[in-house]
Amino acid sequence: MTRWMGALAGLVLGMTMAGTADAQKLTAERVYAAPDLSGPRARGVSLSPDGTLATYLKAKADDPRMTDLWAADIAGGEPRLLIDARALIPKDRELSEAEKSRRERQGVQTRGVVAYDWDDQGRFILVPVEGDLWLYSRADGQVSRLTNTTDDEIDAKVSPKGGFVSFVRSDNLYVLPLGGGAEKALTTDGSELKSWATAEFIAQEEMDRQTGYWWSPDERRIALTHVDQTGVDVVERADIGPTGATIVSQRYPRVGRPNARVDLYVADVATGARVKVDLGPDPDIYLARVDWAKDGKTLYVQRETRDQRRLDLLAVDVATGAAHVILSETSPHWIDLSDDFRALKDGGFLWSSERSGWKHLYLYGPTGKLVRQVTEGDWPVDAIQGVDEVRGVVIFTANKDTPIERRLYEVSYKAHAAPKAITKAGGWWTVKVAKAGGAFAGTYEDPATPPQTGVYRADGTLVRWIEHNELAEGHPYFPYAKRLRVPTFGTLKASDGADLHWMMRTPPGFDPAKRYPVIVKVYGGPGSALVRKIWADPADQLYLEAGFILFTLDNHGTPNRSVAFKTAIDRKLGTWEVADQTAGANYLKTLPYVDPARIGVTGWSYGGYMTLMLLTAPNTPFAAGVSGAPPTDWTLYDTHYTERYMGTPKDNAAGYAGSEVTARVDGLKPDALLLMHGMADDNVTFDNSTRLMAALQAKAIAFETMLYPGLRHRAGWTQAHLKHRTEATIAFFTRKLTPTPAP
Repeated sequence: MTRWMGALAGLVLGMTMAGTADAQKLTAERVYAAPDLSGPRARGVSLSPDGTLATYLKAKADDPRMTDLWAADIAGGEPRLLIDARALIPKDRELSEAEKSRRERQGVQTRGVVAYDWDDQGRFILVPVEGDLWLYSRADGQVSRLTNTTDDEIDAKVSPKGGFVSFVRSDNLYVLPLGGGAEKALTTDGSELKSWATAEFIAQEEMDRQTGYWWSPDERRIALTHVDQTGVDVVERADIGPTGATIVSQRYPRVGRPNARVDLYVADVATGARVKVDLGPDPDIYLARVDWAKDGKTLYVQRETRDQRRLDLLAVDVATGAAHVILSETSPHWIDLSDDFRALKDGGFLWSSERSGWKHLYLYGPTGKLVRQVTEGDWPVDAIQGVDEVRGVVIFTANKDTPIERRLYEVSYKAHAAPKAITKAGGWWTVKVAKAGGAFAGTYEDPATPPQTGVYRADGTLVRWIEHNELAEGHPYFPYAKRLRVPTFGTLKASDGADLHWMMRTPPGFDPAKRYPVIVKVYGGPGSALVRKIWADPADQLYLEAGFILFTLDNHGTPNRSVAFKTAIDRKLGTWEVADQTAGANYLKTLPYVDPARIGVTGWSYGGYMTLMLLTAPNTPFAAGVSGAPPTDWTLYDTHYTERYMGTPKDNAAGYAGSEVTARVDGLKPDALLLMHGMADDNVTFDNSTRLMAALQAKAIAFETMLYPGLRHRAGWTQAHLKHRTEATIAFFTRKLTPTPAP
């Protein structure tokens, strides 16, 4: 009785924004129409190197999927449009397959201006638009076209001093002098299977390395990769579109099979001469990260072993390519990669490590000797966001007080000191720190506050709004705000005593005397936590309006926690996650306003896998589920992700057998599943779902499907597709769980 009364009290407190029955209801038509219900949001925010101008991407008012480049002067004044995407997009321009895949890896779901790059001097902004390159000159405000070719220019950059633009075209690296002159190919023999300066599939998809080349600070050299895919297996998959199907022969490195071979070179920009970097005798490694020393004389390379239990930091002599290890991290589980390496002017560097059981920051000298641990405690650093060498502080985000909030902190790296919070608590901060001085562009959000972006001084004082985005009259969401459901947050204990964080939202007009069905929204996989104090996707409100309670729980393996919590799943995916989510469902069953027979579950990708594992678990508490793009057999997935958590099938046969969905289909109740998948998925390939379909049909177990021709893993390129997915999911749960009508 005491436990559910506490939860009920929290739910009552969470109803403060609930409205009356006559308040305006949100509809799917409005959620997926323009303007964006979440209001004007600034994406990809950056500060000019001199800190006087903020630049950002902003969706058009009439098309949430088309973004332009905007700017706001820090001194004040109205933000202004710098580059109108529609004015630059060529008619009928079709992106290359390589660029489509690259955008899929990066999660880019918009068109127009989707990225941009400042030079370190703050004179130019380079803007790729649908395959061609444009340059904004800050001096005169003019936009000039740099390329006009049938082939896409990808991964374009302005060199540090603004002397060149570089890009990859047709698997070769080019540089174009901005002072005048013709473009120059630094490589000429690149091909699809043997490419220069590109990030291979695994680097893009699983390692968060989206580039294959790096400028030296003095612009004299470029470090660049050579990727040889000839040894990678060809996986033939049907790319099924609206008008037919094609067979795609994709180089896809599945678990236990060969990866692409990645070599690293240093090229002289003036002469084109190349020196090969010595990455060691074992070619079966991952090139994880590449960074330059401040003086450009040393190249730092992070080399990860195939089993991902060792990460070496190499110092490279750029004149000879000779390298030696100056630092190593090891783990009995796996090493998580990060972008926390920061070279300092004195030759030392900052580094993050989980060796203490929590992710913390460390200072090293030029030779790799540890100087001091910079942060400590039973909480994890999220990421380094900036360094102010004048003040001797490192600026970082962290989940210091609770895993469900994120704030910005600074701490001295020159002397032992406690971190100082720069931003307020209560929600989630995303920041971009200026290259000098510590000023930052910060976006804050919480469950009752849409993302608000401003420019702040180093001490956290607001200088000006970029997008205030206040939920007030005139905001797109304001007509529906009285029915907005602010979640209640709580914890429950896992079987090992660890706290499992959860959140719950109830329908408008919630009556605790009634019983409601619950939809559990799950991801559950490593690398992503759903229980956070953020502004929710407005589509979530549609489930509430339909009469469902929404519940989410973060299980063992999810981030922002200790190493022990994250690595509990090591070599046994689908065990701890299922146990924790089942504990969450059993907790729901104790609540008097929950109908224990009407609990459903849904998720996408790893969440789709979790949905299937939960529906097929013995004595499952889940009555129905919608599974999207699920991995069903981990032997079909890629090397870096799967081997990190599972090893290889040869070394962990029992773990792979226990995690396979198709081996447990006898546990699925008839008509309890809706399976969704994009029919051109090149990540979780479509055969994951066809194997499941065949297994269910062989057992005569009825299920439903919703397939999306031509769509890849995210299966949501247009607002219409997203609307269709949401409405199909709600319709399925309405048939299976009979929602309690909301007033």
